[in-house]
Amino acid sequence: MSRMTAYRMAALAVAAPLLTTVWAAAPAQAHGAPTDPVSRVYACSPEGGDRARTAACRAAVAANGAPFTAWDNLRIANVNGRDRQTLRDGELCSGGLPAYKGLDLARADWPSTHLTPGATLTMTYASTIPHTGSFKLYLTKPGYDPTKPLTWSDLPERPFATVKDPALTNGAYRFRATLPSDRTGRHVLYTIWQNTSTPDTYYSCSDVVFPAAKGKAGQTAEPASPTSPSASASASAAPSGAAKARTTPSTSPSTSPSVEPRTTAPRTDTTPVAATGTTGSGPSAPMVAGGAAAVLVLTGGAALALRLRRR
Repeated sequence: MSRMTAYRMAALAVAAPLLTTVWAAAPAQAHGAPTDPVSRVYACSPEGGDRARTAACRAAVAANGAPFTAWDNLRIANVNGRDRQTLRDGELCSGGLPAYKGLDLARADWPSTHLTPGATLTMTYASTIPHTGSFKLYLTKPGYDPTKPLTWSDLPERPFATVKDPALTNGAYRFRATLPSDRTGRHVLYTIWQNTSTPDTYYSCSDVVFPAAKGKAGQTAEPASPTSPSASASASAAPSGAAKARTTPSTSPSTSPSVEPRTTAPRTDTTPVAATGTTGSGPSAPMVAGGAAAVLVLTGGAALALRLRRR
């Protein structure tokens, strides 16, 4: 073996472990969640604004042991439509992932969105990476009790709407669906997004409130607050960009409240599913730092080789 070859091998031996550490530390790229009607994971994330400071969100973060920084990464691989066989009762909002377990708390004070029975819902589903696939929307059955853990028996067998391959525009999917007309009070809008371009399926819970039935004792509509915004508040967006609620049908996707948390161009998904048991890094963390560190390490290794050669 030549002396130069020995120097090169020594330099690579020094650089390789450092490169591995740099790339391993690089954040996984995440993908999406509903922002209108606001999902629990987004409302309670650092980007949730006033909602993140509500009692329900504080309790969820405490139960989690960490903030919901990766709010757009709640996904499970290789479910292939076997949602009811994969997710256990009481774990529908977290997907059974330890990093999101606080979302399963049975509470009647989650940040919510006011909706009108039978109206046209325009959903805004923020996404950082475009994927093909189908969105399935479920609404808890009449009589749902929000103080009990959410189970599959609380949801109808079939979704009230299915939307296939909507366009990703300005950082979000926006699509319409007609809401059931027989709901009153507090409910959960459960969204399943099954990708066809990746093996992943995404799950989310959005808490919604319908007006109480007239003449029905014991039920009243919730007052406007940071946890359940009024229609008039929707005219002024929060500093965090969180989407506001509606009490009347939307007329056009372009006029509906929306959140556009990403300003970069869509990226191709090449990252694995979020690991269970860890919260991961924020979805908007840049990858540039890891690449720059790798270049510095390689440059240092080359300089070391040249020094050794000159001796």
